[in-house]
Amino acid sequence: MQLKKIYETAVAKGIEADPRGTKTVLKSLKKQQKAYRDMKKEEKTFFDTEKLTNPYADTRILHGTGKEEIKTALVGIDMETAEILLADRLSSKGTGIDLVISHHPAGRAFANFYEVMHMQSDILNKFGVPINIAEGLLEGRIREVERRLSPANHMRAADVAGLLDMPFMCVHTPADNAVVSCLQKTFDKKSPDTLDDVMKILEEIPEYHEAARNNSGPKILLGSKERSAGKIFVDMTGGTEGAKDIFESLANSGISTIVGMHLSEDHRKEAEKRHINVVIAGHISSDNLGMNLILDAVQKQGKLKIIPCSGFRRFSRN
Repeated sequence: MQLKKIYETAVAKGIEADPRGTKTVLKSLKKQQKAYRDMKKEEKTFFDTEKLTNPYADTRILHGTGKEEIKTALVGIDMETAEILLADRLSSKGTGIDLVISHHPAGRAFANFYEVMHMQSDILNKFGVPINIAEGLLEGRIREVERRLSPANHMRAADVAGLLDMPFMCVHTPADNAVVSCLQKTFDKKSPDTLDDVMKILEEIPEYHEAARNNSGPKILLGSKERSAGKIFVDMTGGTEGAKDIFESLANSGISTIVGMHLSEDHRKEAEKRHINVVIAGHISSDNLGMNLILDAVQKQGKLKIIPCSGFRRFSRN
């Protein structure tokens, strides 16, 4: 299938699985479209027109016109210079690679991936945090991440893909949305009683089962197996960790347990103060689940051979 079809399918799956709800996502796109119409000609020069149809700044075709015919894709969690060279090397040895797909963003998708953090406010609001508090606490954190990203060498891997003329794309928030949607629905349906029940549910999922076999499976970070799970909040999308001060509001809104990909030490301390249980499902294993769900959607649209690498393991649900 064409590269553009793979990209559009990934974005559509991300919108479908977005925890904010499709109406909220489409509303944000309409705001972007109006803002673009109202811009002066010189302002439009630097505007990324992908924002008019794709609400996720961290998901882009980084090299390619979109018209390329793709039969085989090399897929991984972090696809950087070495992995793009690997794709070229595999092609030279007879395994034709038509596309490199990274989960974590690169190029221009990495330069402004902090923009997707705004979605965290609406997600928190759906779980009972007043929108003014969610937006207020998140604002400073977004600026912090923007400052941290500013000096990075964003275009390094994308430049290598360009020199080798290797189609290259990244799928970040759509995959994170897919894993959040999958896990939240699972926990809501199964209503685990204790944290041990939460762990058992996770370990039944192929990606987490495989991670556990490799000593990187789910862990209880705060709490114990016997603790009641209560109301569970799956927190795995929105770019990166939000504001550490949000845990008080989450506790006040009735959240007992957070199931996340990872948690920094400062965030862990704040969660502990508020007596919130935290289960770390795992970063790379959760990214695996999200990417597998995206690839399932892509492969329903046409034939695509997947060669996994860089921490990715393919588990198909088709």
